[in-house]
Amino acid sequence: MARRKPAAVPELFAEPQHLKPLAERMRPRTLDEIVGQGRLLGPGAPLRRAIEAGNVHSMVLWGPPGCGKTTLALLLAKYANARFRAISAVLTGLADVREALAEAEVNFAQGIRSVLFVDEVHRFNKGQQDAFLPHIEKGTILFVGATTENPSFELNSALLSRCRVHVMDAVSVEAIVAALRRALSDAERGLGERQLSVADEALKLIAQAADGDVRRALTLLEIAADVASDGRIDDATLTQVLADRTRRFDKGGEQFYDQISALHKSVRSSDADAALYWCTRMLDGGVDPAYLARRLTRMAIEDIGLADPRALQLALEAWDTYERLGSPEGDLALATVAAYLAIAAKSNAVYMAFGEAKRVIAETGTLDVPLHLRNAPTKLMKGLGYGKGYQYDHNVEGGIAFDQQCLPDALAGREFYQPTGHGLEARIREKLQGIRSARAQASKDKEPGE
Repeated sequence: MARRKPAAVPELFAEPQHLKPLAERMRPRTLDEIVGQGRLLGPGAPLRRAIEAGNVHSMVLWGPPGCGKTTLALLLAKYANARFRAISAVLTGLADVREALAEAEVNFAQGIRSVLFVDEVHRFNKGQQDAFLPHIEKGTILFVGATTENPSFELNSALLSRCRVHVMDAVSVEAIVAALRRALSDAERGLGERQLSVADEALKLIAQAADGDVRRALTLLEIAADVASDGRIDDATLTQVLADRTRRFDKGGEQFYDQISALHKSVRSSDADAALYWCTRMLDGGVDPAYLARRLTRMAIEDIGLADPRALQLALEAWDTYERLGSPEGDLALATVAAYLAIAAKSNAVYMAFGEAKRVIAETGTLDVPLHLRNAPTKLMKGLGYGKGYQYDHNVEGGIAFDQQCLPDALAGREFYQPTGHGLEARIREKLQGIRSARAQASKDKEPGE
């Protein structure tokens, strides 16, 4: 397929370069300049071939901040010889959307294609998202939505059905270093004229601090260049510039749920190292420690259960310790319990039994309590047989009345709880098997004709 010659550079690139920050000046002007998206835009990739041929389709770009979503939208317009219009769902409302669509209608009538880029598209409500649908169907606009959130949850199905979702990756440290080197050597748009002295290790530290965000890395480099003495970006400069760096962590978005999922599954997999990593990662990212304590307590109940009852006690104690000490001292208590939960014997037997009991209750409805188990506080109730025949187990030899049925008649003999052979639950299983066998034998002995 022949490559399409890119159109003239959009007006955005013609603005006074010296007024723009480094990250904007170094925005890629060709697909080859985009770093870290080889899977999506590498040589021979389907999307790249389509873009170079000018066969652009409406799409949603899903990826973390600074991975190149806006840049790719600009290049789509450039390669498709289309007008580019950008709106932000954070700053605009339905009136602005209608204005942009009306502008696209005029362009369409003149035979000019329009790329409408909607940043943070997940912040538009359903009605606002629906406004794009007829224009996408008609071809009035090539819709490009950008989002950091999972489109499956944040965008309505009607919009998704008309767009192709492309997943963009967080940019690797190596790719960010390449972008930083390009900025240092580019005398026209970058910092080449300054002849800065920067060690490879310093570039790597900046890239690591950027946490997958090329724009952030270039901003950090520009700040370092401005504060550097004698054109040298040394350790002292980096200490000053990188002092307040933070990792990517969305307290209410997908990254949040991905990380708590990773912590829970690491505990379940008995991987103490991974459990400590994800626990620390979430604390480092600014998670509410009380939320983390609550989830760790849930893990103790769901995945450890009676295999190690101490786990629940330790989780509650860690939660209480955090409430008393706060951060950072209390954080260690949460890390400690995360490691313990991972090491502890595992059982979800009670969790599964609880679910089975709920299912049976939904199926069987309100079954009567056996008469002998009912409370009989009045003479009338006693006359109706409430409590008649009840055996007080403490007065029975061995402490258990094996022939006393406690489930409703329709569920007699039903077993919900199936203990594992892990940890303390192995001993529980042994005892429970003995009790169940004795009950079964007692029930058999009571059968008529026996």
